[in-house]
Amino acid sequence: MMDLRENWRIGVLIVLVVLSGVALFIPTGGASADTGNGTDAANATNVSDGGLTNLQYGLELSGGTRIRGQPIGVTAEEVSLPSETQELSAFQATLADELGTDLINISVRRTTQSAGTVEVFTETVNETDLQAALSATGRDVSLDQIREGVTEETLQTTQSVITNRVNAVGISGGGASIVRSATGQDFVVVEVPNREISEVENVITDRGTVRIVARYPVETANGTEYRNTTVLEQDDFAGISPAQPSGEGNPPRVPVSLRPAAAQSFAQDMQEFGFTDQGVQNCRAEVNPDNPGWCLYTIDDGEVIYSAGISSGLAGDMVSGTFANSRSFVLETRSFEQAQAVQVSLESGALPTTLDVQSTYYLNPSLAQSFKPLALLTGLAAWIIVSTVVFYRYREIRIAIPMLLTAGAEVFILLGFAATVGLALDLSHIAGLIAVIGTGVDDLIIIADEILQQGKVATGRVFQNRFRKAFWVIGAAAATTIIAMSPLAVLSLGDLQGFAIVTIVGVLIGVLITRPAYGDVLRNLLISED
Repeated sequence: MMDLRENWRIGVLIVLVVLSGVALFIPTGGASADTGNGTDAANATNVSDGGLTNLQYGLELSGGTRIRGQPIGVTAEEVSLPSETQELSAFQATLADELGTDLINISVRRTTQSAGTVEVFTETVNETDLQAALSATGRDVSLDQIREGVTEETLQTTQSVITNRVNAVGISGGGASIVRSATGQDFVVVEVPNREISEVENVITDRGTVRIVARYPVETANGTEYRNTTVLEQDDFAGISPAQPSGEGNPPRVPVSLRPAAAQSFAQDMQEFGFTDQGVQNCRAEVNPDNPGWCLYTIDDGEVIYSAGISSGLAGDMVSGTFANSRSFVLETRSFEQAQAVQVSLESGALPTTLDVQSTYYLNPSLAQSFKPLALLTGLAAWIIVSTVVFYRYREIRIAIPMLLTAGAEVFILLGFAATVGLALDLSHIAGLIAVIGTGVDDLIIIADEILQQGKVATGRVFQNRFRKAFWVIGAAAATTIIAMSPLAVLSLGDLQGFAIVTIVGVLIGVLITRPAYGDVLRNLLISED
């Protein structure tokens, strides 16, 4: 009878195989199919195969679009900054005026108490322009402190926003990654399965900066003048409901709620600017742009997508103070498509900068589907060749069969890992799986040879001594492989990163689980026979 204390590694292997089977074959409901109306759940970072397994595939095995773009920006580092927040805001506004750009294209981020980085996100400004503008604000900055490109924080934000955005519009499987070239340039690579290039470009080239601007009349000594004041910005919104189409006399709209501080400030502005008395439902922008009355403009990326006043009910809530509790109203648009765009922008956030598209790539989904059986055939061919060599080498089923089953279990666990973490399999990952098969069987052969080539195994102590010698060899080989692959896994080098990750995980599974379990299997077979 098998001693569980001595064969616990076999038990761990069996448990992991079962858990991998659950991860591969039991539906989790985490990703739904694209229904075409944008209502699918799009939280996964890849596309399910839609078949018997939960395995998910990347662009190369599902088809779609890949776009590589470089974030537009110029960055000045170690710039002296004001210590007070109000002075910092004034500095940012002055810099925008000097550069002739909108305030949203200027980012100031502290790195120390008195200094920080200044980024300008527009292609019309170069290093010399930024140096001149900083000098006009009293900052002595050399050209050595200014470079083309953006900061790491901006890169990470761009990656996150694009990933959230392509998922929010129902493009299941969308995602973005940061790739650094050999020359040190940073790129954002966007991959979206099963979508045309134009669809993806529309999503990633729109910055999605939504704000509400109040336009209202003010009596001055020279007569009536109109002023524009931004009353709500993107960060002021707390909750975003799904866009609603037109109906019952209402235009397309997006129900929203505000943060408590923003709601209080918004209500105060509406009362101060006259929107809650003479401005109630008094917006004439559509019929009289020169004399619009009291209007709230919804602006997306600098474009006015709707103008309206406030209703009597909302005005009453602001005056009575009940708006501070509800903090909700609706943003109206001219079309349902605009409402959806506003919803996506508010949910995913605004892109800090736009992408200068460097290259586009489209793979027809029908062609990509043909790669799946080819990849499967490649794996089966590798398996058959390895099996043939193993049987020829030992000519003993009791040695070869456990070896091949252990190697198969290793790949099965690796696939279960991929299904669990949502790893999108592409050709680089398939290459990593094939490499794992080769190195795994090679290590198992080392174990079998070390144990069998030195004569019969009479006792457990003899077996353990021989196994320990073999394990030192494969352990050293595994450490060498992990060290060699680690830079590829850490650095953003595209497909090489996926290959390295799969190989490292496969080697760890083998060294920690499958190789020791195979040793226990051999010990039971050889010692029990003797």
